[in-house]
Amino acid sequence: MNNSAGNTVRLLWAGLRALLVLTIVCGVIYPLAVTGVAQGILPGKANGSEITANGKVVGSELIGQRYDLPLKKGEETAAPDLKWFQPRPSNGLGSNSVNTQYKLILSGATNRSGDNKDLIDWVTAAKAAVVKDNSVPGHPVSPSAVPADAVTSSGSGLDPDISPQYAQLQVRRVAERNHLGVDQVEKLVEQHTDGRILGFVGEPRVNVLQLNIALNELVNGG
Repeated sequence: MNNSAGNTVRLLWAGLRALLVLTIVCGVIYPLAVTGVAQGILPGKANGSEITANGKVVGSELIGQRYDLPLKKGEETAAPDLKWFQPRPSNGLGSNSVNTQYKLILSGATNRSGDNKDLIDWVTAAKAAVVKDNSVPGHPVSPSAVPADAVTSSGSGLDPDISPQYAQLQVRRVAERNHLGVDQVEKLVEQHTDGRILGFVGEPRVNVLQLNIALNELVNGG
């Protein structure tokens, strides 16, 4: 009986020691080591790829954001502020309805098939809005010139980038709204167009937040 109790105590003590060691190694040492290596090698990415402007963090290069006018009374959705380059639609985003203590935005896709009526209506309305918003006197936008990323959301709804074609489509409207020359705005788009990763992975892209920061600096003489 005493041997049995002694064995039980030894087993419990061995388990407790293993728990303590593994907690320290896996819960303290390993996270600190990984964090230290990440901060030493890739501090920007480790901290969320933050983008700063005028000394303040204004967003992340990995997460898209809207550029809208203040929401007016009676409106459910704010109208886009057309002096800025606009991102992709974000139809897949949802709001938190479970724990309402926090105001959260839930990322996600629409999960609609190509022949789904809702998706067709969204795309049709988005294309009409892109044509209307970006047509300026003497330079109407043709519906056939509207690229796919201008009317469809990404899988997460948080894509921070647009195609160079969509950025170029917005140039004349942005130039007119900010009293800039078209060539000035085109140059901004060229400067903020990133090519394929390693020359063959993905597609050329333009980060909307970085482009709008540069636009703001140009407008304000920065």
